[in-house]
Amino acid sequence: MKTIIVRFLVVVLLLITNGCLVAQVTVQNNGIVAVPVSGIFYINGSLINASGAALTNNGSFYVKQDITNNQAAMAAGAGTLYLNGSSVQTISGTQTFKTYNLVTNNAAGITLNNNLSVTNLHTYTTGLITTSATPNYLVYEAGSSYTGDNDSRHVDGWVKKFGNTDFIFPVGNSTYERTIALTNLTASSEFNVRHYDNPTPNRINLFSPIVLIDTFEYWKINKISGANAKVVMNWDNTKIPVPQVLVTNIRAGYYNGTYWTNIGGIGSGAVATTGSVTSNSISAFNNNFTIASTSWVLPLDILSFTGVHTGNYNRLNWTIANELNVLHYELQRSTDAVNFATINMQNAKNNNGTELYTYDDVAALQSKLYYRLKCVDNNGQLKYSSIVIITTTADGRKDFYVMRNPVNDRIDIYAGDQVKGIYQYSIANNAGQIVQTGMLDIKGQGVYTINLQSFLANGVYMLSVRNAANSLQKTILKQ
Repeated sequence: MKTIIVRFLVVVLLLITNGCLVAQVTVQNNGIVAVPVSGIFYINGSLINASGAALTNNGSFYVKQDITNNQAAMAAGAGTLYLNGSSVQTISGTQTFKTYNLVTNNAAGITLNNNLSVTNLHTYTTGLITTSATPNYLVYEAGSSYTGDNDSRHVDGWVKKFGNTDFIFPVGNSTYERTIALTNLTASSEFNVRHYDNPTPNRINLFSPIVLIDTFEYWKINKISGANAKVVMNWDNTKIPVPQVLVTNIRAGYYNGTYWTNIGGIGSGAVATTGSVTSNSISAFNNNFTIASTSWVLPLDILSFTGVHTGNYNRLNWTIANELNVLHYELQRSTDAVNFATINMQNAKNNNGTELYTYDDVAALQSKLYYRLKCVDNNGQLKYSSIVIITTTADGRKDFYVMRNPVNDRIDIYAGDQVKGIYQYSIANNAGQIVQTGMLDIKGQGVYTINLQSFLANGVYMLSVRNAANSLQKTILKQ
């Protein structure tokens, strides 16, 4: 790619009313570039801003590829920076790149290997912003704000905020936005925040009255300067599971370097769906925060117990919530709905969340069978599911099954003529979170393919394909 090296003041064309300068290649600025209020500057390549350069944007500045900024004490200007590439754009260099307004519109995403600072308004249009592990930050200056964030448009990494006003940090992971807020700041401050969805560290180091913490996610909040603030955390069971405790016993939890401690607040909302908790005003930061509780999880809950005949076997699935201190599950079968015998036993995972289990009964020979689930906890207490009836007949056989398992980038399903129809499918991860959905139009006998999203990591998933007449459920191993 050719490079344009700017060694002089670029204002002549831009000072024309509604003037527009278009650079088709990489631009290297070694001099002074000033985009006036009415100016538009397009760079269809990359921008290199040298250490001795001076770039000031008071108009509309579009960059399609990477930005490297080495200009010290860069002025934010009064214009808007548009990052609207079609491949991943990287912000790098030795000095913070500053802009007044920012529009991020890149479905492939933006990677920050250098700080990117917003003085006024950031508009999320398309794509994630990922920060480096160094770390580097998306910086919101005092008085700045943002709009348009959601699960597909937020920061997967570090966000820095200056000022003394309430602020919700638009952080999350590569799939979900999981915000956290600071309110009631008592002085102008500088805070750095990041969300983590890996197992919460030191989760058994609890200081009374805390007896339980959320083990699936936490936030790190570092205070660089400032005074006290309240921390507002939220939960959303449709995204990341939270322990199923009494909502009135939920507290804000803080790790002080030795123990998880209670920093106040009482949960509000519904623990099975969404809610939030606001801490007391605190001065201690520079560590981890998460949802905590002064009570144990609610009793085990059998969310579902289902069965279906598929191929030459009966498939049984069960979904468990509030799973803690469970010894094992016994799957039982009967031919008369009175006398049951255990045909399979599986140990519980006991991760305090929602878990999926499955078993294929390949020894099912009768045309009508009854199944139930027996749950046994560590104290010997028992809980039974409702009874599931599976009926098959020789002339009513319906061929509907996954052809190859483990899978790689797709799931191939074989369907017979008797299962024609429009089906809705969903794919859930091992935590019970739906990670992909769609429709299948089965027009007749043949193989139908579900292409897996590229962001799905290797691991175990539950596939569910169903309509009003038929259903298919299968545990999938992605490799």
